[in-house]
Amino acid sequence: QVQLVESGGGLVQAGGSLRLSCAASGLIYAMGWFRQAPGKDREFVAAISWNGRSTYYEDSVKGRFTISRDNAKRTMYLQMNSLKPEDTAVYYCAARGSLGTIGLHLVDPYDYWGQGTQVTVSS
Repeated sequence: QVQLVESGGGLVQAGGSLRLSCAASGLIYAMGWFRQAPGKDREFVAAISWNGRSTYYEDSVKGRFTISRDNAKRTMYLQMNSLKPEDTAVYYCAARGSLGTIGLHLVDPYDYWGQGTQVTVSS
């Protein structure tokens, strides 16, 4: 059974940076980050193919966030710079159990989810 464990969330002032990590056990392929603010639906943030060669970002985080992965460590990262109060949310990592990069911006294609880590950006 694949397990995903996020870490690295916290409280930061606007303009600051945080680095999220997602450690995985088991065989996984493409991975992604999603976030969910109170009263809102879970939304796509970024995704990365199994070999790290392809990355995808939601428009509002382009140029500020960078997704990466280290398959030797079975870990995915999200470097978040120039954080804004509207980035405040619970951040979830997700992974697919099969090959493919279609629909990585959608919730349904992911087979495994972490428990989430809170990111709070103060103004």
